[in-house]
Amino acid sequence: MNKIPDGFTASHRKSPLTDPWEPIYVKPVVAGMILGIEVREAHCNARGFAHGGLIAALSDKAMGMSLLAQARAIFANDKIGAVTLSMTTDFTDSAQIGDWLEFRGAVLKTGRSIGFTEMKVIVIRDGAEKLIARANASFKLV
Repeated sequence: MNKIPDGFTASHRKSPLTDPWEPIYVKPVVAGMILGIEVREAHCNARGFAHGGLIAALSDKAMGMSLLAQARAIFANDKIGAVTLSMTTDFTDSAQIGDWLEFRGAVLKTGRSIGFTEMKVIVIRDGAEKLIARANASFKLV
């Protein structure tokens, strides 16, 4: 994979944790936010699969970004932040070097102080999509 799928642009939201994993791409959608990466060696464990820690961290990031976009619009406040309260991740398959991964975040509910989100992590290989992980998280809005 060398061509970035349509609709994705380079993410401008950086952090020391994700710096080694760049470039990370983002695509806004109605239900939330999608992050995308092409799996490289820096993303992998010793067996050559995308590391579960990478998948969990980018799932957390995509769910948080999805919630913030919605909360900031609902409450007309660009200063709202979010802190993860809890998160669960289930792994169903793996991704390999060269695969395109999409972290499809969606907001389930945005309250005044807590938001609930879900995530599907999809690998796209040879034009076919396959679910490799799912996650749920709750966030404290601050």
